[in-house]
Amino acid sequence: MRRAALFRAVLVAVLLALVLRPTWFKWAFAPFAPVNGPVIYERASLLSLSLSHLGIVALASSAATLVAVALAILVTRPAGAAFRPLSRTITNMGQTFPPVAVLALAVPALGFGAGPTLVALFLYGLLPIFENAVTGLSTLPPATMEAARGIGLNRWQRLVRVEVPLALPVILTGIRLSVVIALGTATIGSTVAAKTLGEVIIAGLLTNNTAYVLQGGLIVGLFAVLIYDALVQLEMRLSRRLGSAPVA
Repeated sequence: MRRAALFRAVLVAVLLALVLRPTWFKWAFAPFAPVNGPVIYERASLLSLSLSHLGIVALASSAATLVAVALAILVTRPAGAAFRPLSRTITNMGQTFPPVAVLALAVPALGFGAGPTLVALFLYGLLPIFENAVTGLSTLPPATMEAARGIGLNRWQRLVRVEVPLALPVILTGIRLSVVIALGTATIGSTVAAKTLGEVIIAGLLTNNTAYVLQGGLIVGLFAVLIYDALVQLEMRLSRRLGSAPVA
C-alpha cells in the first residue's frame, strides 16, 4: 500500500515537473532532437496546453455522462424498455465514426477550435458509459429492490436513493474507460486548432523532432495513468462502502 502511494507521488511529481519546469528534462530529450534543433517545446506554455486539454476532456466527458446515464435510466424503466435498441444504436454511432471523420464533418458547422473536438469526444464517450449504466441498473439485487418497495419508497425515491447508488461503481467503470479514451483522443483536436497537448506531438511530427513527440506523449500518458488510477480508487471505495466487490 505504501509502495503504491509512493509510486503515485513520484508520478505526480514527474508530471508537475514536466509541465511546470520542462527544461529540467532537457538532458533526457536531447538525444531525440534534431542536431542543433530545439529540444523543449516553447511555442506555447505546457501548463496552458495541459489545462485546456483537461478542460476539453472534462467538458465532453461530463456531457457524455449526463446523456448516457439519462438514456440508461430511461431504457431500464418499464415505460422506456422499447427504446433500448434505438438508444444502443445511437450510442454505437459515436464509435462507428472515427473521431477524425467527426472532426472533418463538424468543422464546416462549428468552425475551427475546441467545438469539433468536443463533439467528437462526446460522441466517442457515450457507448462505454451507457452500456455500463444499463448493466448496473439492470443487475440490482432483487432482495434490495423488494425491501425498498416494502418500506414505501416510490419509483423516484428508489431510483435516487437505492438504484443509482448501487449501480454507481459499475457506472464509474464506464466513465473511467470513457475519460481515458478521451484523454488520448483529444490530441487530434489540435489538427483543427483546438488547444490541446496534441499541438506538441503534431509539431514534433511536422518538424521530425522526436523530442517533441515524446514530450507531449509522456505528459498525456501520465495524465491518463493518474486519472485512471484515481477513478479506480474511487470505484473501490464505493464498492467497499456498498459491500460489493470492486468492478474490474
